Amino acid sequence: MDRKIRVLVAKPGLDGHDRGAKVIARALRDAGMEVVYTGLRQTPEQIVQAAIQEDADVIALSILSGAHNHLFPRVMELLAQKGVKDVLVIGGGVIPEDDIPFLKKAGIAEIFGPGTPTKATIDFIRANLKR
Repeated sequence: MDRKIRVLVAKPGLDGHDRGAKVIARALRDAGMEVVYTGLRQTPEQIVQAAIQEDADVIALSILSGAHNHLFPRVMELLAQKGVKDVLVIGGGVIPEDDIPFLKKAGIAEIFGPGTPTKATIDFIRANLKR
């Protein structure tokens, strides 16, 4: 039997709201994925370290604070520095449309905005897994 898809759900930065992250974590779990939620106010360094320790297949970053253009690319830089190439990184939260091309260029596979059906995220993960 294949091992379950392991997803690290993380809240980078100083953002104190995690309802969306908890909703997606529950939906992924209900879809049969193994989910580790890091909790609030994680640094990119803590997120990458946790992803490596947990052998994550996916990092799902959730942000509402507006610092995505700094924090998301930083996670990608740290993954590259550690030689981690097989982790799918997605983002969600309140992210302006104009910022999405920059984030995708930085290596974020997809951005899911408010109101995205959880099924869309689940289907994207299954279709784009790197392992």
